[in-house]
Amino acid sequence: MKYIWRVGWREFAENARTKGFWLGILLFPIIIVVASTVPVLLAAKGVSTRHFVLVDQDGSFAERIRKDLAARQQGEMEEALSTFARSSQGKAALDGFMTNGASSDALDLKGRRRANETNAPQIMGFRPPRPAWLEVPLPSGIDASASSEAMEAGLRPWLRGERTLPPSPASPQPQLFAAVVIPKGLGATNDAAIRYWSDNLADTGLRDAIQRIVTEDLRGREYRALGVDPAVIARVEARRAPVTSLNPRKAEGDERVGTKDMLRQWAPSFFVYLLWISIFAVSQMLLNSVIEEKSNRIIEVLLSSVTPHELMVGKLLGVMMTGGVMMLAWVGSIFGVGALVAWFASGSTAPAGAATMAADITGILKAGALLPAFGAYFILGYIAYATVFLTIGSLCNTLKDAQNLMGPVMLVLMVPLFLMPFIPRDPNGPIATVASWIPIYTPFVMMNRIGASPPWLEVVGTGALLVAFDVFLLWACGRIFRLAILRTGQPPKALELLRWIQGR
Repeated sequence: MKYIWRVGWREFAENARTKGFWLGILLFPIIIVVASTVPVLLAAKGVSTRHFVLVDQDGSFAERIRKDLAARQQGEMEEALSTFARSSQGKAALDGFMTNGASSDALDLKGRRRANETNAPQIMGFRPPRPAWLEVPLPSGIDASASSEAMEAGLRPWLRGERTLPPSPASPQPQLFAAVVIPKGLGATNDAAIRYWSDNLADTGLRDAIQRIVTEDLRGREYRALGVDPAVIARVEARRAPVTSLNPRKAEGDERVGTKDMLRQWAPSFFVYLLWISIFAVSQMLLNSVIEEKSNRIIEVLLSSVTPHELMVGKLLGVMMTGGVMMLAWVGSIFGVGALVAWFASGSTAPAGAATMAADITGILKAGALLPAFGAYFILGYIAYATVFLTIGSLCNTLKDAQNLMGPVMLVLMVPLFLMPFIPRDPNGPIATVASWIPIYTPFVMMNRIGASPPWLEVVGTGALLVAFDVFLLWACGRIFRLAILRTGQPPKALELLRWIQGR
């Protein structure tokens, strides 16, 4: 047994001395922070202001469109002010515009006493949000009264970026993002349609907004023509049946489903990804180690001191310790990032729900069976896949040979990723239940189901089957490893591997 521990400690020390090991540990919390903050920052600042021209040849839609877009921008301004008001700097700058709410101070934008002093751009320390869309006049030389064809032909150089617009408040050299032409008689005939010009086919926000505004206006006209008050129709359409989601598994009086419950439902999916990445990473580490030692003839020196069985189990143990340290560091970083987000959100201009979200996530991790299940399925899944990877490494002399054998294994590893989006929607359905009893998929599928409280019979049964499967793999692959580790030349055929397992 002591030789197994010596081999395992040597394997762990070799991996712990590599830069990749520490980079993998240190980069994980950075990735979490970047993944949670960058999309928000990109949504707010990553896209420049879209400059567009609006030509309403009908003459009855432009005012409604401009009013609606201005209301949208005003709403964004008020939301930014409310967020700014939650910071210590904002509370000082906005003193006199704060009203005591039921739970926290709120910025009073509608009933403020000093409305003439609340010019948002002049508030010290406040940065107004940039407008998402900014209407600009038609470029010089283009006649708005000309035909649609002539006007659109004149706009093409600006729409293609060949010419830039005069400086605007949002950009010193703005480019024309889109041109919107509303023809005469829109809505009166089926032939007339809004002509939306833009070479950006991915960002359809402006087009959709204008289509929605014009559609609402046309519907209002139709209602009035039929003698129906549009306000009555809007009030009726705004009516929604109230729905309260309740969970029968929760304690009496606390059945209401909230954000924390939704997080608890989907949190296992995150850990499935983490489990998949960790098992693949450490198993690949083991594969590379065996092939490198075999090609450098170091394996012969090791086998002069230990048996093939001790070498195999020691390597499995050493890399499992490496993966265990990585898992502890990664899970610890989740708690650390959660605490950091909660602290940051409590005294800054971060969204109000950030601290609550961070507290919910850390609470989910501390309670329940999520972390114990993750640890158990990591160990059992690692033994299964690492044993296979180790055996592949013993059969091959180069990484090129190993890549040919890794193809089927990678196909097997990809299946849980394909099932992952569907299992949380039906965690105790036939697909999830059947896949849980397939040992190679058990760690991933059961980890994904753990948030839905699967039957204990399935948890215990699939776990026992997975343990038996691991024992079988250790026995079968151990026989192959003993005969293949010193072998050179081409990898053996499948029938030869079967004879090795049978002891022939």
